[in-house]
Amino acid sequence: MAITSGRNFWCLCSSVLFLVAAGSAQAETRLFESVQMTPPGEYTFGIEGPAADLEGNLFVVNLGKAGTIGRLPAGGAASEPFTQLPEGSVGNAIRFDASGTMFIADYKKHNIFAIPKGTTQPGIWFHSDEMNQPNDITIARDGTIYASDPNWKGREGHIWRIAKAADGTVRGQVMSAPRAMGTTNGIDLSPDGMTLYVGESSSGQIWSYAINGNELTAAKLVKAFQPDTVDGLRTDIAGRLYVARILKGTVALVKPNGAVEREIALKAKEPTNLAFGGSDGKTVFVTQRQGGFIESFRTDQQGREHCLQRGRC
Repeated sequence: MAITSGRNFWCLCSSVLFLVAAGSAQAETRLFESVQMTPPGEYTFGIEGPAADLEGNLFVVNLGKAGTIGRLPAGGAASEPFTQLPEGSVGNAIRFDASGTMFIADYKKHNIFAIPKGTTQPGIWFHSDEMNQPNDITIARDGTIYASDPNWKGREGHIWRIAKAADGTVRGQVMSAPRAMGTTNGIDLSPDGMTLYVGESSSGQIWSYAINGNELTAAKLVKAFQPDTVDGLRTDIAGRLYVARILKGTVALVKPNGAVEREIALKAKEPTNLAFGGSDGKTVFVTQRQGGFIESFRTDQQGREHCLQRGRC
């Protein structure tokens, strides 16, 4: 029988504990491996619009019933009610601007709501009866909102530009474009704010456009997926696109030149949208229509919107 001194035994145990701790830390930070965050069935079939604030809270529409917004606290394992939209309104997208104001796209009543930081009461920021929805939104550094506005029956769509005028009023109009668009859905900006990316669900295509005031120019096909398999999308500070592949059950990580860097496998097959959050902006939260839950994975770059909120982009 080998005899081990007390000191040697302590050193051996310390080494084992260190290796276990190191292994656990490595497992926790492993990139591109998705895990389920919340119980199934928390959200309705309309689960959408994830967005994270700088305190680490994640906000998602339609908790339990249509028209609500739920909050998943930082480090939490279950969502809690945050607010209720006015009667008849149903949210489809949430974004934060640099001041921490939350904006919600109300696709039923054709509104953009705003909730100032530290409050829970939504107020109408913009409304137009000429809108089909809006569906998804993204926010530029100067506060300009770009909204996708699909016509699902007609399998076509537009992009709206919504911004404050010199007199302080909020005005919006359909942006002119060099081509007829399909059903405009997921939308986001490049890190420099000069390029707008738009996903078209009907065709499965991702397009980029240069922004020139109220005009979209220089249309370029970035990537063509199968029809009806793309939903929400977001960009990171490296300029890559993260595209929710609904029905395929993945998030496609796409370079600006259209090359697919990887397909990140998810826990269910119907991701609707995604958002960056966490303390460093490198956690990607995904809303899953199949199962009504939220899942997440770690990535190697922070999201553009997270960087914008911190005033660093």
